[in-house]
Amino acid sequence: MQFEVFTLLPEVFSPYLESSILQRARQHGLIDVRVHNIRDYTHDKHHTTDDIPYGGGGGMVMKPEPIFEGVESILGPKAGCPIILLTPQGRVFNQTIAQELSGHEKIALICGRYEGVDERIRKHLVTDEISIGDYVLTGGEIPALILIDAVSRLIPGVLGDPDGAADDSHASGLLEYPHYTRPPEFRGESVPDILLSGDHAKIAKWRREQSLLRTLERRPDLLEKAQLTDEDHKFLLKQKGNR
Repeated sequence: MQFEVFTLLPEVFSPYLESSILQRARQHGLIDVRVHNIRDYTHDKHHTTDDIPYGGGGGMVMKPEPIFEGVESILGPKAGCPIILLTPQGRVFNQTIAQELSGHEKIALICGRYEGVDERIRKHLVTDEISIGDYVLTGGEIPALILIDAVSRLIPGVLGDPDGAADDSHASGLLEYPHYTRPPEFRGESVPDILLSGDHAKIAKWRREQSLLRTLERRPDLLEKAQLTDEDHKFLLKQKGNR
């Protein structure tokens, strides 16, 4: 999968992309992240990418010309792929959107800065707007990295465990079950006996129930959209009755 990133701060991306899972994914050709400096598409000696807003007000607004030119020079006049603006005004990113985006061969990401971008970029260039939550950051670079990370994990071969992404929190609509590793006892707390039993059917049942219980306790709102079996509903009703 190919990510085309348009930013004023290209140096932000290398440290994260050159580490751990994403580094290996790039080395194996599973993902390709190309970072483009928006300033390279300006034509004045100061490489101006922002200007004061019409109508007054504080802050600066990103100009349309360099962003349009940058995106169109890389993707062509008809991109044929999602062109996503990272902005607090976008739809809130979640695992379902990550799954949706993982089906594309290429994605373009525009990192907003300052007070935002010229509205003509929203209207005539981008095809989608995504937010990572109801708060404001200084720019879209961190949201872009979050999106790249979340989507890349869903690409076959990126994770060492082929089923790893399916077990993650939110992948099934539920929070993930508790994890334990060696030693079997630490500071007076032991690993649950079921996990040491070797009975894979019982372990799977325990993990499912723990996932349901953790979601009920921490994010009950997720249960409204999760795909639950009859057994899941019975377990949850029992837990609610014990409260």
